[in-house]
Amino acid sequence: MNSDKLVAIGKIAGTYGYAGWLKVISLTDFPERFFKLDKVTLNQGGKLETFLIDGVKAHKNYYLFKFSGIDTVEVARGFQNVILQIDESELYPLPEGYFYHFQLRGLSVYDEKKGLLGELKDIIETGANDVYVVDSPQYGEILIPAIKEVILAVKLEEKRMEIKLLPGLIED
Repeated sequence: MNSDKLVAIGKIAGTYGYAGWLKVISLTDFPERFFKLDKVTLNQGGKLETFLIDGVKAHKNYYLFKFSGIDTVEVARGFQNVILQIDESELYPLPEGYFYHFQLRGLSVYDEKKGLLGELKDIIETGANDVYVVDSPQYGEILIPAIKEVILAVKLEEKRMEIKLLPGLIED
């Protein structure tokens, strides 16, 4: 199992009841996927183990998961803060021009005039539009709004993002 091809979809926040049910916080925009999964990989500090799913229920702000082999609250307690992951091949397809955050992190960011600016290190979700945080050796930290007027192209296979800087985003 290649951990580089796994994507986090949830985090275990605690136990529920005495029969080994676990409370999971969703880390996905598509939590409805939980009800269609047969198995999931649990990442416990880099130790990966795949579990079959016996049941899933929505409960308040959580999702309750029952995994095969986790049948008591005592065993379930050992899974606190563990990350639920699935293979990239199981991701929901996005419309053209939309990307998962993990696909964008690490891309080299090029401005049409200034050339290579640096690497996309983080993404800030603002509500209106995302903001890409680019770590630039020459300009320091650059905040790039993720809007059509700025993002010209995303070329995942080339690990490259092409942009058109708006005036005032960086000092010359």
